[in-house]
Amino acid sequence: MKISSEFSKYASFYGSLSVIQDKVAKRVIEHIKTKPKYILDLGCGSGALCKNIYWKYKHFMGVDFALGMLQLHPKSKNTECIYGDFNDKTLFENLSTNRYDYIVSASSLQWADNLDMVFENIKLLDAPLSLAIFTSNTFKTINKTASLKSILRDAKEVYELQKKYFNVNFEILEYKLEFDSTREMFRYIKRSGVSGSRKVLGYKETKHLIQNYPLNYLEFEVVFIYS
Repeated sequence: MKISSEFSKYASFYGSLSVIQDKVAKRVIEHIKTKPKYILDLGCGSGALCKNIYWKYKHFMGVDFALGMLQLHPKSKNTECIYGDFNDKTLFENLSTNRYDYIVSASSLQWADNLDMVFENIKLLDAPLSLAIFTSNTFKTINKTASLKSILRDAKEVYELQKKYFNVNFEILEYKLEFDSTREMFRYIKRSGVSGSRKVLGYKETKHLIQNYPLNYLEFEVVFIYS
């Protein structure tokens, strides 16, 4: 198990809400040492992984349950985007009729209702993989300051679950995203949709958190599972 870290400076007014997700997508692609021709992306979103593929492929299938995201995904004759939920076993039954040289996923599988079931069905697709999952040390200081428990699984739990099905590499990567003010930081959280905490704070609690948050950056923890 490898643990490493990166630091990313966020501009005084953010130009992109997906700066960390973009870094994660690049890392997922970096872990692919071959040039697979048939690729499946689980939770493809607006296409962060597809945009980072630098080689020619014959067929890229992106799956997501957010139609708005699918509409933003890059389109081409070799790209197919379908509506589907990886929490539904039926999706995997349908996907099993196709051929895949590689299975990828970035910034999505942390929202799996039953990650054990998802891993089991990914295993049945019988292809190399490169996956990235946000874990519970994401926003850890926010959670600690506000006395909240993260809704994300911790890295150890994800490690133990994946070990049941895969004999692959496991890496923990920590990111920090710096802001020029605490208010910009919390505006980012609200607009980006990456919150690792339940929305349980009222106005007074939120104000207290903004006033007492001790850092000028947000923390993210991502595990990478790759062949």
